[in-house]
Amino acid sequence: MHQALPPALREAVDDFAEHLSRVRNRSTHTVRAYVTDLVSLFDHAVRMGCVDLAELDLSVLRSWLARLRTTGAARTSLARRAASARAFCAWAHRAGLLSADVGAALASPRAHRELPSVLRADQAAALVDGPTRRVTPTDNPPAADLPNTHGAPTNPATTGRAAGATSGEAAVPLRDRVLLELLYATGVRVSEACGLDVGDVDHGRRVIRVLGKGGRERSVPYGVPAQRALDDWLHRGRPAMVGTHSGDALLLGARGGRLNPTTARQIVGAYAEAAGLPRTSPHGLRHSAATHLLEGGADLRAVQELLGHSSLASTQIYTHVSVERLRAAYRQAHPRA
Repeated sequence: MHQALPPALREAVDDFAEHLSRVRNRSTHTVRAYVTDLVSLFDHAVRMGCVDLAELDLSVLRSWLARLRTTGAARTSLARRAASARAFCAWAHRAGLLSADVGAALASPRAHRELPSVLRADQAAALVDGPTRRVTPTDNPPAADLPNTHGAPTNPATTGRAAGATSGEAAVPLRDRVLLELLYATGVRVSEACGLDVGDVDHGRRVIRVLGKGGRERSVPYGVPAQRALDDWLHRGRPAMVGTHSGDALLLGARGGRLNPTTARQIVGAYAEAAGLPRTSPHGLRHSAATHLLEGGADLRAVQELLGHSSLASTQIYTHVSVERLRAAYRQAHPRA
């Protein structure tokens, strides 16, 4: 669809994508999302007879959103696409491609924010401790093998070397353990965890250096259990899995390359299923970490900095989670509830 656009519109999309990537330092995923939204907008504009960027106006933007709404687009999708249109129009106006910022007056539906589901502290502990549980030959481990990078399976309940297992296979549970520990201990995003290098770990101060959204760097502390998991992985696990393509990556896949976020999500999901927990993702562990910090008395601003939120409003949703959990406990336990 991108190639089918008129040259002027296609060039505008490409220039904006380059601006997002080089100037705004947005991730490849973010740039791709913006481009997808703009291609959809311009495809609609062409259908309305708008073949030049100068012909873009507020009525075109509004009719585009209206058409998306009639096709069943969710409020969150409409809000995101409207934000993409506003960002593009503001850039195009500054770049002299539009005589006015036609997107400034574009309203969008307020996205309905559902409260994130979180694990209880004991459930989170059961999940994180999954790789450390040992089984004997007479035990009955879960039937489903844990998906690994490039399809190499490992059983979530096994930590020691199984009969005939290679040293790399025995190291996988150590990798899984440090992944789970870091996700819950620090609340980092899965992409941030997978992007860590060995040099990003400060063992003396027990902090990791994280490169977050927009290229923003922050330091996040972790606790003693995560330190133990890191020590085991770096001394016994990583050397067994390291390969020619490992580079400085902290977490490795089965073939020695950097662990990718998709595999990390599969790992978390498999351990959650093995522990009999609700369906859980790395983002669920991030939600749980933030909620448990606030329930333990952590300052909201401190949690914002730990999570790497640019806006405090993003962090405040976890205060609502804590209140809802308190209300649920009250309704269940208080005789006058």
